[in-house]
Amino acid sequence: MNKFLFAILFVVFGTAAMAQVAPQPQSALTRSIPADSLSYLNPKDYIIGGITVSGAQYLDKDVLIQISKLNKGDKINLPGEASSSVIRNLWSQGLFDDVQLNVTKMNLDTIYFDIAVVERPHLSRLHILGLRKGEIEDVQKKLSDKTGKIVNENLLNTTTAIIKKHFNEKGYLNTTVDIKQRKDPGDANSVILDVSVNKHEKVKINDVSFEGNKAFKASQLRKFLPKTRERKFYNIFGSKKFKQEQYEEDKQTLVEKMQGKGYRDAAIISDSVWKHDEQTVNVKIKVYEGPKYYFGNINWSGNAKYPTTLLNRLLRIKKGDVFSEEELNKRLSGPTPNSDDVSSLYLNDGYLTYNADAVQTRIYGDTVDLDIRIYEGPQYTINRVLLKGNDVTNDKVVMREIRTKPGQKFSKELIMRSTREISQLGNFDEQKTEPKPTNINPQDGTVDILYNVVEKPSDQIELSGGFGGGQLVGTLGLTFNNFSIRNIFHLKAYRPLPKGDGQKLSLRGQANGKNYQNYSFTFSDPWFGGKKPIYFGLTGYTQLSSTGQYYPKSSPYYNYLRINGVGITLGKRLNWPDNYFQLNYSLNVDHYTLDNYTGYIFSNGTSYNIKLTQELSRNSLDAPIFPTSGSNIKFTIQATPPYSLFNNTNYKIATPEERYHFVEYHKWKFDAQWFSRVAGKFVIMSQVRFGFLGMYNKDVGPSPFERFKLGGDGMQTYQFLQGSDIIGLRGYKNFSIIPVGTNYTADTNPGSTIYNKYTIELRHPIIASQSATIFLLAFAEGGNVWNDFSQFNPFNVRRSTGIGARIFLPIFGLLGLDYGYGFDKIPGIPDANKGQFHFSIAQSLTGGFN
Repeated sequence: MNKFLFAILFVVFGTAAMAQVAPQPQSALTRSIPADSLSYLNPKDYIIGGITVSGAQYLDKDVLIQISKLNKGDKINLPGEASSSVIRNLWSQGLFDDVQLNVTKMNLDTIYFDIAVVERPHLSRLHILGLRKGEIEDVQKKLSDKTGKIVNENLLNTTTAIIKKHFNEKGYLNTTVDIKQRKDPGDANSVILDVSVNKHEKVKINDVSFEGNKAFKASQLRKFLPKTRERKFYNIFGSKKFKQEQYEEDKQTLVEKMQGKGYRDAAIISDSVWKHDEQTVNVKIKVYEGPKYYFGNINWSGNAKYPTTLLNRLLRIKKGDVFSEEELNKRLSGPTPNSDDVSSLYLNDGYLTYNADAVQTRIYGDTVDLDIRIYEGPQYTINRVLLKGNDVTNDKVVMREIRTKPGQKFSKELIMRSTREISQLGNFDEQKTEPKPTNINPQDGTVDILYNVVEKPSDQIELSGGFGGGQLVGTLGLTFNNFSIRNIFHLKAYRPLPKGDGQKLSLRGQANGKNYQNYSFTFSDPWFGGKKPIYFGLTGYTQLSSTGQYYPKSSPYYNYLRINGVGITLGKRLNWPDNYFQLNYSLNVDHYTLDNYTGYIFSNGTSYNIKLTQELSRNSLDAPIFPTSGSNIKFTIQATPPYSLFNNTNYKIATPEERYHFVEYHKWKFDAQWFSRVAGKFVIMSQVRFGFLGMYNKDVGPSPFERFKLGGDGMQTYQFLQGSDIIGLRGYKNFSIIPVGTNYTADTNPGSTIYNKYTIELRHPIIASQSATIFLLAFAEGGNVWNDFSQFNPFNVRRSTGIGARIFLPIFGLLGLDYGYGFDKIPGIPDANKGQFHFSIAQSLTGGFN
């Protein structure tokens, strides 16, 4: 009796257990044959006579049989674990909504199976809702591999996770995703997923707090987290949004900065981020500072080329200095601002494979002893210099700027200088110019240098309109910065103009109809003849101001002014005092014709301005658009022949027409800019400018041409006398800075003979890429003008401060917008100062002066 009861209980609980182990859609074994054919109390071995698959419309049935691991002719024990394994194998593929294993026929010890499945649908497409067009495109790119896959829980969860991660990285930590399925009317076994995304607001950082810090103040530690910034009014620059990826980078930076202050054991013990409200989170970081360490004894080994005394002088670390691995590595491997690290010493002398390993040999108390082990390796020479990526610019244009030549010793300094010269061409993206040593051959000590460049659009268009002289003036300018004059007659070279030789062609027109017209032409070639760095420039222009379209010559309202000019420039690069210097000579001839042109020194007649200019310049800026280091200095002397000394004219009684028929003067100008990085990406630009227009003969007086006009945006607007130097002074109206004691207005200002100007700017980049460069600036500047050296006072200036932005677009050049506030009133011009907006275009390229 007990045995019979035990058998009944075994069958009941055994069957229940089988039902619980198998997933709900599965059936371990269903059968369409008499119930007593299979007994759980008496399992038997059967031979598989055949396997069929039912319900599969899109999947390969033979493959499904392979997955089930049922093979015709194999033995199987039923009822038993083997049938459950078949179900699990198929179910684990994630392809089905239901799987059943049915026994269709039994013949003695032979059994036949049918695998019945219900297939899951495939994904035909994703329909993203709730986002902008650009955002939808970004999300679809990340989910492009999901199309065609089986729609199951894994796919739905993965899709949700990818979308949330995408927006979490952008600061949208509260992003929600809701996915609904609907059948695809064009495919019975496919579905469309409607994915509704709600980004909510970007999450910002409410508070960053620290625990465990004793030596470091919390405010100091916050500065070590440049990308994890609190939402405070004083955090002007940088994002205040919380982004997990940037937060992880900042944690690493925090530890490195603490270690750099001598706390070599510093570490983050734990950190947490929690929700403050719907739009902000709080961050708390627990740190371990440890003791503060100092450098002990420093020994050198392996240095055969250079003595220890020289290496110690370059290292600039002494026993007792605060221990900093960051500073140590910088002094050993660079980069340092002046390239005065140990690595530069070796790399500039051909030791390409130089390496230095600073081993901490002893730590006692708060002191760390070091053994700096130098591996000098062989001295390498350059085998070949290669160029890649210049699809438009000819090889010779780039190669002639490269300072590394075959046969020279490898030099890091010359590679960096070559990279700078390539960027100064203006034809390549300076952010992507990449020099790379390649084909390093230790056997013969040779190496190839490969310069990878990326072409960028360099041609520019100036299209603007403005008011001048009470009239609307339109301007159209075209500048081709990579022109090729030798291919001007080769039709196949037009793209749309012949390019590739690094020459510059500029065409500019300015007009308001027949009343005012100004046309100019400029061509320059920095390597005239193609073999030596001889600069050649040719300019020509014509200007017209006339009321002839409104009044006849006999009318008192008729006036006419025509200016024609032509100039030629030759220049040469110098190697002394260093090879950043350039010396240029220019000869210009300007011809002025006046007919009843009032408001000028004389109203009728002609005047000639024949001038010779010498310009000595030094430009060591590291980049043309946004320099971060270097200087740009120019000293210019311009003079005409001293006609009054040999033409026997009595200038005391001469009329203005006679006095200025041949203009005479000597002109001196000094312009200098310095750039330096101060902290992070902040750059300081300081500038000094000075100009003086002198005369040979007091009886002749100062020249009416070539004067200085100060104030405003610095743009050459509605100016008939092109010889005038236009100098900007933000915060003041254009040309409104006049000498004390004069009664000119901004419109009647003829210019002054002396000026000076000082500027300091704090710059910060926002975007630096091939398509655009954008930076913000804050400035303070001052300047003034005089007509007599007896009144000149370099410290008596008109002051202003303000903010601005610069946007460089390859096709338009540099665009500027500034708001300046002028502090000093200009007598006779009540609206000259206070708040002024200034717009500028195509100024300050290559670190130019404004």
